[in-house]
Parts: sequence; C-alpha cells; structure tokens
Amino acid sequence: MIVTTTPSVEGKRISSYHGVVVGEAILGANIFRDVFAGIRDIVGGRSQAYEASLGEARETALRELQERAASLGANAVVGVDLDYEVINNMLMVSASGTAVTIVNA
Repeated sequence: MIVTTTPSVEGKRISSYHGVVVGEAILGANIFRDVFAGIRDIVGGRSQAYEASLGEARETALRELQERAASLGANAVVGVDLDYEVINNMLMVSASGTAVTIVNA
C-alpha cells in the first residue's frame, strides 16, 4: 500500500475516495528509561530509549492506518499527517490521511 504525505501519487490517478482514516498508538514510558533519559538529557546527547519508543509508536500508528484503509477497499493513503503528544507520561502518535484507490494514469 502506498502511504504518502502528498495529496496525490505521481504517475497515478485517484479513481475513488474512501474517506478519512486514522491510526493511533499510545505507549507508556518505562520508569527506568525515564530516569536514564533524564540523566542523558542533563549531560547532553540523544535519548535512544525515547527514540526507540517514538519509532515503535509511529510504525504502529501507520500500520493501523493502512489496515483501516485496506478494510475500506483502498490501495493507498494520501495526505498523511503525523501528530505527536505526551499525555500523563505516555506517548501518543496519531496518523491520519485519506484512503483512496489509485490506478495508473
């Protein structure tokens, strides 16, 4: 399935629109990772634990987005937007876009 942030897919024509689809992922942060990430943030550097969690949440949200699009009969999602939020020490990633059917132009 093609998933893109652009409103169209180059060389393809959108033949039908299936509506807005959303995928979400909420991951709790581990207390030990929080402590070590805080130490690393104080002394500088990147927090690999948080980067891994963020990547996992993003992939989960995009996978859910694709599954919902496929269930509507779509073969692509255009105009994808990713949003990130922290809610009560939990990381939320939301992916939204428009499920479409594309064909060769």
